Amino acid sequence: MATMTIKATDGSGSFSAYVVEPKDKPTGVVVLIQEIFGVNQAMRDTAAWVADLGFIAICPDLFWRIEPGIDITDKTEAEWKRAFELFQAFDQAKGIEDLKATVAAARGMPGSNGKVGTMGYCLGGRLAFMMAEQSDADVNVSYYGVGLDGLLGELGKVTKPLIVHIADKDEYFPAEGRQKTVEAAGGHAQVRTFNYPADHAFARVNGIHWHGLSAAIANGRSAEALAAALG
Repeated sequence: MATMTIKATDGSGSFSAYVVEPKDKPTGVVVLIQEIFGVNQAMRDTAAWVADLGFIAICPDLFWRIEPGIDITDKTEAEWKRAFELFQAFDQAKGIEDLKATVAAARGMPGSNGKVGTMGYCLGGRLAFMMAEQSDADVNVSYYGVGLDGLLGELGKVTKPLIVHIADKDEYFPAEGRQKTVEAAGGHAQVRTFNYPADHAFARVNGIHWHGLSAAIANGRSAEALAAALG
């Protein structure tokens, strides 16, 4: 494990990304997109899992414009309060710019075979969906993204595989919005949606809403999609 520095495309500075590399290279790269808790232990554990699958894992610090190095959990009320403050302050358009910069850097990094995907959770799940519509990433995986029904107008721009994991008990994504998303995706050849009988954040490692069976099934589907797209 290590870190890398990536230059922002708007000239406003640079940001760091947590990196875990697999034993064998060259290989594809997975850009992991953080939740509202920053690049925390759950994301670092997820990066280790991705590296164990045989891919380079990169998790950029997307909150760097607000405060670099955010690393909090879902365990206390104070941390939840801070997490929602960060979510409200976060500029999603700038976040997409930073993710595009990360994808570009990943394509040319040592050990990369040039193929790059994204995989995000919660806020990151929404951003992964947006990356499918707005970037050249080779595959995008969205876990319990919020407000996806507000992004359906650009679904026609998706040209690479997009996997969408949806929690049927998601308190942050109402049932009506979930249904709209599933229905819209049903007519798109590159988009596959999957529903799980679990709460929001069912795949957050050691999280309060962890649901082992749903996480295992979703992670297996993600691994399959990553392998197919990234080699």
